[in-house]
Amino acid sequence: MPETSSPFVSYESAGDVAVIRLDDGKVNVLSHDVIAALQESLDRAESEAKAVVMIGRPGKFSAGFDLKVMQSSPEAASNLFRAGMDLFVRLYEFPIPVVTGCTGHALAAGAIWLMCCDVRIGADTPTKVGLNETAIGMVLPSSVITLARDRLSPRHVHSSTLLARLYSPAEAVDVGYLDWVVPEDELEGAAVSEAAGLAEGLALKAFAGTRRLIRGPVAESVREILDQDTRSFTVGLT
Repeated sequence: MPETSSPFVSYESAGDVAVIRLDDGKVNVLSHDVIAALQESLDRAESEAKAVVMIGRPGKFSAGFDLKVMQSSPEAASNLFRAGMDLFVRLYEFPIPVVTGCTGHALAAGAIWLMCCDVRIGADTPTKVGLNETAIGMVLPSSVITLARDRLSPRHVHSSTLLARLYSPAEAVDVGYLDWVVPEDELEGAAVSEAAGLAEGLALKAFAGTRRLIRGPVAESVREILDQDTRSFTVGLT
């Protein structure tokens, strides 16, 4: 199995399913190296798989962007934000189904990641999911709000974005970050089984074409505002 550009990202094949795992031994932050390795893994999955599973480490799906980078300079923050959003938009438009095994906390960019996948299965654990940007002194970018309006329940968009509400995995199902939850020890098996069923049951050309119709207009809108978001992106942690 070829190594990715990050030791924290692994790739394995389970029949027609590509299983991409992020485990940095800590809180699974998204750095440039991690994002590049996830992109490499998606390149490989697109060429050889019929569905993808993306899964975190026990208790931690992702705490979002690497704060050391985000706090180092406005330019560094903007560059990392753009790299992450390019990854998320790719997932949002990916030509084969993407299933996420949300193993635990999914905060900030971790929650954006969930919004961009097709099926989101969560571990029923005492963890939190949500966009906490306004609670930590950050203005939520327009591109992220656009994705939230598309993927979250309309009843919860205001609380999830403006009020930085965080949710348990069970609550996150109603909000729209997750589709259902399972016991923690069943999560990976459930995610791989769901992906295998999609790989077998879907005609992928039809899937990709229908995805373009459903998500294409939103993706185009996100791309149109990403340049401005990147230029104006600042982190004012207080």
